[in-house]
Amino acid sequence: MKNRKQNDLQIVDTKKSMNKILITAAALFSCAANTSGDTNATPGNATAPAAATTAASSIHQFTVEALDGGTINFADFKGKKILVVNTASECGYTRQYEGLQKLYEQNKDKLVIVGFPANNFGGQEPGSNATIKEFCKKNYGVSFPMAAKISVKGSDAAPIYTWLCHKSENGVLDAEIKWNFNKFLLDENGKMLYYFESRVEPLSDEIVSKL
Repeated sequence: MKNRKQNDLQIVDTKKSMNKILITAAALFSCAANTSGDTNATPGNATAPAAATTAASSIHQFTVEALDGGTINFADFKGKKILVVNTASECGYTRQYEGLQKLYEQNKDKLVIVGFPANNFGGQEPGSNATIKEFCKKNYGVSFPMAAKISVKGSDAAPIYTWLCHKSENGVLDAEIKWNFNKFLLDENGKMLYYFESRVEPLSDEIVSKL
């Protein structure tokens, strides 16, 4: 009788072991099937990683609206240095338009000047694009490219000025635009070279010697 009970217990243990083996095998088979399904997924169904946003490597990658409603594409200036200036019509430095025009005329074979009218300082550029264009032409005979009126600092700063003012963007220097007629000089490849404050005159040796 005792032997019979032992045999019965062995049979139950054997059945339990078999059930565990079957459950484990089923689970492994299910995993293999799912893995096989992933392997056969087509590339078209895959989710591509988001493209990384990269900063412009040179000013040549920028295009801006021109004062006359056209477009200024900085890529057109490859091979020449570029002097970028934030301008205003009612500033104590407005007279620098005269020097900028002379600098442009004397060096236009190797230099382009681009003016950016801005009303960020003392409300000294209140006019419309049409008014600014007329003022520059009538009073200073400006013939170098002039961009449409923008903001050059703050949360609404134009992207090109964000690039000009931050080393993390231009790779060379940080600059804070403190007033009208601040200047940036860039090389023939559109890379940043120097930053000049308002007091530096367009025809000064400080600028001319670097052209």
